[in-house]
Amino acid sequence: MVEKTGRPGYLQIADDLRTQIRTGSLAPGAALPSTAQLCQRYDVSASVVKAAISVLRTENLIVGQQGKGVFVREDAATVAAAAGARAGDEGAGSSAVMEQLAQMRHTMAVLGDRIADLEKAVFQGPKRSR
Repeated sequence: MVEKTGRPGYLQIADDLRTQIRTGSLAPGAALPSTAQLCQRYDVSASVVKAAISVLRTENLIVGQQGKGVFVREDAATVAAAAGARAGDEGAGSSAVMEQLAQMRHTMAVLGDRIADLEKAVFQGPKRSR
């Protein structure tokens, strides 16, 4: 469950999944739970889960396969360890930039969902021929 700590929920979820990848709870090649399962597990909306997945994709920890799901990369543990080492070397500046990027990606995902909802509302009737 996402806690009310002031840290965005999608980042909390990304942190939790990243930890599971780093510790081997989510092994290389393993499928992540479905969006619906993650929504239920963390008690959040699909857009929050999608934003968390987007963060992990940006970090090259996971890969999506159209129609099959999202999977932990085979070399994800190495990537996660290297990212942790770089974050320690580069300081908080790099971390802040990554967080801002993740927030922007989340905002774009939310806007995309809103546009899709508007299109459904506007174009709900059958197409008419002229």
